[in-house]
Amino acid sequence: MTAPRLRILIITQWFDPEPMFKGLLFAQELQGLGHDVRVLTGFPNYPDGHVYPGYRIRLFQHEVMGGIPVLRVPLYPSHDHSAVRRVLNYVSFAVSATVAALLMRRPDVAYVYHPPATVGLPAMMLKALKGVPYVYDVQDLWPDTLAATGMLTNPRALRIVNRVMDRIYRGAARIVVLSDGFRDILVRRSVPGRRIAVIPNWADEKQIDLSPRDGDRAAELGFDNTFTVTFAGTMGPVQALETVLQAADELRDETRLRFLLVGGGMEVEHLKAEAQRRGLDNVMFMPRRHVSEIGEILLLSDALLVHLSDDPLFSITVPSKTQAYLMAGRPILMGVRGDAARIVCDAGAGLVFEPENATQLVNAVRTLMALTAPERGGMGLAGQAYYRQHMSLQSGARRFSEVLQAASRLTRSSTRASILAARESKRRVHHA
Repeated sequence: MTAPRLRILIITQWFDPEPMFKGLLFAQELQGLGHDVRVLTGFPNYPDGHVYPGYRIRLFQHEVMGGIPVLRVPLYPSHDHSAVRRVLNYVSFAVSATVAALLMRRPDVAYVYHPPATVGLPAMMLKALKGVPYVYDVQDLWPDTLAATGMLTNPRALRIVNRVMDRIYRGAARIVVLSDGFRDILVRRSVPGRRIAVIPNWADEKQIDLSPRDGDRAAELGFDNTFTVTFAGTMGPVQALETVLQAADELRDETRLRFLLVGGGMEVEHLKAEAQRRGLDNVMFMPRRHVSEIGEILLLSDALLVHLSDDPLFSITVPSKTQAYLMAGRPILMGVRGDAARIVCDAGAGLVFEPENATQLVNAVRTLMALTAPERGGMGLAGQAYYRQHMSLQSGARRFSEVLQAASRLTRSSTRASILAARESKRRVHHA
């Protein structure tokens, strides 16, 4: 029996051209499964807080990206250290998106990408006023992450956020999490386990170009005659990349080694200044590259680094770059505890070290450098095989489609039950 075609509204504060692994590619995959998919989002400004070239903030902007209709709504662009400006960024989008969602054609189901939690507001209003069920995709646990990153430290404010999250969870027809650790925490918070689905994230498969590069390109990018350990992604406080600088300091004797940090974020200028202060010639920085251009950097690297600060919260986190690294087929140096470390170990895709432990990172790098090229290549191939089997876009999107369909059926059943209950109540009053 063919699954019913759904009208799906994706509500997300961030969408292409911003670096989003559940952006356009995800929408197109759902569309390819037969659904009518539309996107409600803001004007692109992540991760630097500046509106992208070619865009300017206006009341509404309609566009079609890769066959997907996209409605952009105004927000206050910001992504810096200011908690006030960050709150304005989140709240402004939530208000604009709520107004727009209520004016749009009613969808069968809404998919909500979290964070931030404020993006739940338009979904809750759609449910309250139009009876639209929503599936809530939890990529970040609030208020835990807010406290861990120092963005919000006031106990009273954290309690308020926690109550808001509880309300969003209660209102969701289904909740999707990226790891078993996330699921366990939500169950301990009294979220019914039957409403939670674990669907691992995937990489941006169609945009990340992993076709082989020639030697001239390698030399042009500085990969000639070096052993390069690459970190590619946002550089913020939670990435704790000063650990990398400490390790680079201890590895000065490895003359062929260099660390390459690629991307943008709040900590870039601080890290550059610290590297210069230490006189680290073995640390290089490269500006943020579009996801379509990052593939050649991953392929040319000898090892790919994942690192987060040593906070218990991150033991249930699988950083999104993990999937891209696995797909690229290069050995991974994983400086994250818990679920992410288990993936690398289970796949045989690299080495694990304690986060914020520069000495262990140094030892892991030396171990990788001592292996033969075929041995390191075997790690990369093992990672690719694990990704195809467990974390690919195709399998993930199919599971999301099933969850969205279940959410839609659940609400239809609830509506029918309510109608029947109302009729029965009228009948009893009539015969009383």
